[in-house]
Amino acid sequence: MTTSLSKLHDYMADRRAVVDAALHGFFARPKRWPQRLYDASAWALFGGGKRMRPVLALASFEAVGGSADRPLDAILPAACAVEMVHTYSLVHDDLPCMDDDDERRGRPTVHVQFGEALALLAGDALLTEALRLIADRGAYNDAVPADEIMDATSALARAAGWLGMVGGQSIDLGFEQPVNDEASLTFLHRRKTGELFRFSTWSGALLGGGTPTQVHALSEYGETLGLAFQISDDVLDELEDQTERGDTAADTPSFPGLIGIDASRERAEALLVRCNELLEGFDERADPLRQLAWFAVYRDH
Repeated sequence: MTTSLSKLHDYMADRRAVVDAALHGFFARPKRWPQRLYDASAWALFGGGKRMRPVLALASFEAVGGSADRPLDAILPAACAVEMVHTYSLVHDDLPCMDDDDERRGRPTVHVQFGEALALLAGDALLTEALRLIADRGAYNDAVPADEIMDATSALARAAGWLGMVGGQSIDLGFEQPVNDEASLTFLHRRKTGELFRFSTWSGALLGGGTPTQVHALSEYGETLGLAFQISDDVLDELEDQTERGDTAADTPSFPGLIGIDASRERAEALLVRCNELLEGFDERADPLRQLAWFAVYRDH
């Protein structure tokens, strides 16, 4: 496993570099204005992170043979767009009216660095520019049919909207149905986290020219992986809370808070098994997806 993890580390580093270069191209600083708004948005977008969602998009693109049959131009707009949507959600999550966080990835959050009003606008800009980018036929350099671009745009909007991530956030903040059992918590996580993961792998398969069977399998893989990733996040957060405060974070819906740490780990491991089942029809080109699933469940940060 050490060798596999080393390969995964190298793979993720390489794909992050590809994504970062594309993001700098797609989200370049304006020559005149609005430069302050750009700076606030870029503070969040280029502030580090795993780039898990765009890496999943690229890995799925490669798993269906996209890297051989279609150039990277076919997937990079969608991969960058989903990262911009994810980043906007973090900017808004950090606001005082939401989670009220002062630091992210070792740096001040956007509202601390630039003020609350500009942070709100920065998140708005990232979301809007993400939809502009994924719908821009010129960004694909004629590598993708127009109907696939339209399908990808619609799918990203749905994954980010009230049937997806934002709807999940509303449940998470207590504005919707109560989260008091495993079914309701699973429902929350599948929307808040799983929908963008699902979009990432689905878009990689679609824009890579995958067959309907491959697209369906990778779509379910992404949603399953997203839930496993979030459960593992809950476990890591719970362990950190116990270490720092000697108690648990009972005010936030989480799998450890509901069913305990050991049972939560079992749930994540069962989801990992399902991820691998969904990849059985793929050859070695899907190995990064297999390793990413393992990483999502067993990572320590």
